[in-house]
Amino acid sequence: MAKEWAKGFYKSKAWQACRDGYMQSQHYICERCGDMAIICHHKTWLTPANINDPTISLNWSQLEALCQSCHNLEHHSQGIISDGLAFDSNGNLIKK
Repeated sequence: MAKEWAKGFYKSKAWQACRDGYMQSQHYICERCGDMAIICHHKTWLTPANINDPTISLNWSQLEALCQSCHNLEHHSQGIISDGLAFDSNGNLIKK
């Protein structure tokens, strides 16, 4: 879920066109594991300070097509969840 300060960006036509074009260029294939990609991930995490900088937020070299599992590993691999819990392929928190 997008943070409150990022919701306008993610709803913008500029982002939607950028995202759709990039994902099509990657044939919706995850760039890490080869599974079906469903998320257009920013390699440089967006912040309130950089979200309006198109060289970061709308630059294809800053994007990566990811499946849900690889996206979960990117964002949730630093041990922010309790032992015995994990994220499934849909991003839901489940017991291991």
